[in-house]
Amino acid sequence: MVLDAELLLLDEPTANLDPRNVSIIEEAISHANREFDTTVVMATHNMFQAENITKRAALLLEGTLAEIGTAHEIFRAPSKHLASFARLENVFSGTSMFLKEGTSLIDIESGVQIETTLRKHGKVTVFVRPEDIILSRKPINSSARNIFKGRIVGISDLGPVVRLRVDAGKKFVIQITKRSLVEMQLNVDSEVFLTFKASSVHLV
Repeated sequence: MVLDAELLLLDEPTANLDPRNVSIIEEAISHANREFDTTVVMATHNMFQAENITKRAALLLEGTLAEIGTAHEIFRAPSKHLASFARLENVFSGTSMFLKEGTSLIDIESGVQIETTLRKHGKVTVFVRPEDIILSRKPINSSARNIFKGRIVGISDLGPVVRLRVDAGKKFVIQITKRSLVEMQLNVDSEVFLTFKASSVHLV
């Protein structure tokens, strides 16, 4: 960057760094691209990073480029290629049936049913991104089709964000900011409600 190079090739530039220094390096990379029009090609295993600071992404599997596209195309509707590479969370298998409303209802057992915009019938495996789930102390008024009552069974501190494990008949992982955790006075055993849209349910 000091030499004002037109192209930067970066190999895991934030590996083994604490969250504060990761954010500093990410901002420096984004600044070089945004302000100096520097092309940056970066290798990373951090899926959250790959989605949030890139314009285009490529998935490399066994030495072959399996997928190339915008970050949105690669990560918002993940394929089986990405599923084999990444650790998807909130993955559920069940039996899907069509509803009159034009959506589908998936029975994932334990008394839990998920409504989705996917038009699939029969056995399916789906997932919901942790950041697509809204967590609240009380039920919220929303057009979202999926609302579940549960209890927090685990909390993982990831710096500015936290990941909660909630038992709502099935175990869900939800990502919220640490500020939200404090403001809602949440702790293990807190009773909460999970809300997510039918369009947030993706096919694996």
